[in-house]
Amino acid sequence: MSARGWMLFCAMSIIWGIPYLLIKVAVEGLSVPVLVFARTAIGALVLIPLTLRRSAWAPVRRHWKPVAVFAFFEIIAAWLLLSDAEQQFSSSLTGLLIAGAPIVAALLDRLTGGRQPLTAKRVAGLAVGLGGVAVLAGPELTGGSAWPVTQVLLVAVCYAIAPLVAARYLADVPTMPMTAACLAFAALVYAGPAAATWPDAVPSVRVIVATALLGVVCTAAAFIVFFALIREVGAPRALVFTYVNPAVALAAGVLVLSEPVTPWHLVGLALILTGSVLSTRRQENALS
Repeated sequence: MSARGWMLFCAMSIIWGIPYLLIKVAVEGLSVPVLVFARTAIGALVLIPLTLRRSAWAPVRRHWKPVAVFAFFEIIAAWLLLSDAEQQFSSSLTGLLIAGAPIVAALLDRLTGGRQPLTAKRVAGLAVGLGGVAVLAGPELTGGSAWPVTQVLLVAVCYAIAPLVAARYLADVPTMPMTAACLAFAALVYAGPAAATWPDAVPSVRVIVATALLGVVCTAAAFIVFFALIREVGAPRALVFTYVNPAVALAAGVLVLSEPVTPWHLVGLALILTGSVLSTRRQENALS
């Protein structure tokens, strides 16, 4: 990998590892609808000016139905559930549980007619990864946090479904205008609920800063860097950074918010990452 590739890889590992920390801070002073609206609106306002060519939007209009489905799972539902869960749940544990998304994606791909063979290695990966999720979620389910855990696991399912929709129905749609359209659509969906729950007083500086960083860095800039990374190293290698994000989320929560970390967190993380690698790795003789 080139120096530019490594730089982009490190940037994505951090940019999509810290949203859980920022969401945890933002929900201290904002309702969930206001936070999701602000994040999506800021992201859309940054990206739309970069996609002003009419020809770039034509494929988005032609495929508006799968684009809307993608937006629902990737943004509208996922960010609502995620933000609401973090009102009661630690950011670090949230990031660890969502690390199971590649495992869910591999399982859903197979159940819905995917062409990747279900080899012994992939089955072992699925079992190990799901075991890691159980290690993390089990104590929380029995400790009074059943609903937040369920919400986070539903987010992982949403994050698993969205790429399948994109791969099967949106392969010919340019990613930048599609992302801008999804963010704008989500902002419109949340405009009403956000207006109804708008804060009576100006939030604290740390809440405003966290929200701005979510919109500008973790949403708009993240997609720009992500697309640049794909162009630099290719999609399969680009997605390896998703194995680093959970560790960044864990470290950020512990170092910045003094969230607790237990040996079970580390064991669960190790199992999920091992399972993700085994269950998502392509076989040399497999159909692509």
